[in-house]
Amino acid sequence: MITKISKGRLTGLSFIICHLAFSMMITSCADMLDQDSDMVRFADEGMLSRATDSIYNVTGIMKQMQALADRTIVLGEVRGDLVDVNNYAPADVRDVALFNIGTANRYNRPRDYYAVINNCNYFLAKADTTLKNSQGRRIFEKEYAAVKAYRAWTYFQLALIYGQVPFVTEPLLDMNIDETSFPLYSLQQVCSYFIDDLAPWATTEMPGYGTIGNVESRLTYFPIHVLMGELNLWAGNYREAALCYYHYISTRNGTNTAWPLGSMRLEWTRDDGKYERYTDAWSLQAFGPTSEHYSEAGELISMTPGDSIPTSPNYSSLPSLFNTNTLNDGYYSLLPSEALRQLSARQVYCNLTTTGDVGYAPSNLTENRAGDLRLSAVYHTYNYNIGGLSTTTGRPTQQRLEKYFYSTNVHIWRRAMVYLHLAEALNRAGMPELAFRFLSTGVNNRVIAEMQHQYPADSTYLAQFDFRNTDYVLRTEDPAGYTTLGIHSRGCGYTERNEFYTMPDGSLDEQIKAVEDLIVDEEALELAFEGQRFYDLMRVALRRNDPAYLARRILARRGEGAASGITANLLDPATWYLPFAVDK
Repeated sequence: MITKISKGRLTGLSFIICHLAFSMMITSCADMLDQDSDMVRFADEGMLSRATDSIYNVTGIMKQMQALADRTIVLGEVRGDLVDVNNYAPADVRDVALFNIGTANRYNRPRDYYAVINNCNYFLAKADTTLKNSQGRRIFEKEYAAVKAYRAWTYFQLALIYGQVPFVTEPLLDMNIDETSFPLYSLQQVCSYFIDDLAPWATTEMPGYGTIGNVESRLTYFPIHVLMGELNLWAGNYREAALCYYHYISTRNGTNTAWPLGSMRLEWTRDDGKYERYTDAWSLQAFGPTSEHYSEAGELISMTPGDSIPTSPNYSSLPSLFNTNTLNDGYYSLLPSEALRQLSARQVYCNLTTTGDVGYAPSNLTENRAGDLRLSAVYHTYNYNIGGLSTTTGRPTQQRLEKYFYSTNVHIWRRAMVYLHLAEALNRAGMPELAFRFLSTGVNNRVIAEMQHQYPADSTYLAQFDFRNTDYVLRTEDPAGYTTLGIHSRGCGYTERNEFYTMPDGSLDEQIKAVEDLIVDEEALELAFEGQRFYDLMRVALRRNDPAYLARRILARRGEGAASGITANLLDPATWYLPFAVDK
């Protein structure tokens, strides 16, 4: 039986309350079957019919999203092949890494997801969508679309985590019902439902509450085009997925605008053959103190604002899991896996001198500087020194991971993910050469025209993509003024000149698989530690009907032949999902 939860009221995001000077408390997001909750009490008041109602409810949902933020990263990354745990990891984190997750594990609490879902259901059922302001705009329209996206993302996460989930789209107000009363929806059913549910709202703007405290409100939503891209990618609707990602790229800064990948990258000093120093125009822009500032060239798409109080149950533990700090007294828990280190070192960095000579960085460089430079840029270790005391007794080496160093807000999506998933979708749509160009050179309309000749049957489909040459300038076209480049060049130099990084040969099916493998590697190099990895591996393994695709990578996270500590049979897809704790 699903049990009821005790009565309680959650206040809204404190910084939103302070900024807007609201005198009444934000409507809370009730737990799934809390028949005594405040939401139920307000439900009898009928429709939500005031502009302030929308703000109260949307920010209340934002508040409850905080409970999901850390586990989004932990479940998506710690179960993958790029992260390992040390001897200081909490038991719950270690059990996640070892696929030994019981119903008592703190990261296995479906109730928190249903709390968000039920509040979304309540808002969608009660919002008066016919109400207009003095300018004739529907008051609840933007908030309605935002809540639709919150609900879809939350159900999508549930389905990724549990495989099949109880599905309900009506608010549960005064019900004491067991879980068998709900239909169970599979991941595919969840994707199909919300593709249709979101489609009418795809072009609706998200609410604009401005900058509230230190948080830009535009970064706290899930853009519907991106969300529909993800749903279609998992559903196997590859052409639709690619168009969804493209529509977001082409409208992110307004109608008919550009959002190129940009030129930020890591680069060895071009004319210094010693390979002793490199410049970093990637990590600070993507993860540094200003990465959460919204701009036309910004990288971040969506994040969950973290609680600012360390003693709060929703204060993010990610900085303490990945970094040496005063809160963990130096006992961080998570570190890059040997598999990630080896993958990074296997890459070949291509250098191009200012006189046009091509060369390659040595393969024996230390400090994670061999091959791809992105790991070296975000991961650092030092002799232990915290609180003015320097010692190594009983503590691990000091560690700093830039991706979780500057903020306790949890980043969910960013630009590189959209481009990588766009390439993944186009590859599976039967255009591996075009997908490869996103990795190697970047794409503009000249490339699209070339692909129309290479894939004539897809010419009409490709005509829907408009990467204007004036906005998407490739480095091969203008080495000084380019605005986009191949994603692999972010960490591996001049990929467009790299003879070791070329389009795979073979039949179309062979090319698709080979390019997909390159994309999966690139997703690791670019998105490591960001909560994507386990699901990237799972998606490809399911697509290929090959559980070993996932299993062999995860079992080799500590290196080929090294004991992983995992006893679960990862060749059985049932082990990829958590047990559904109905009373949690």
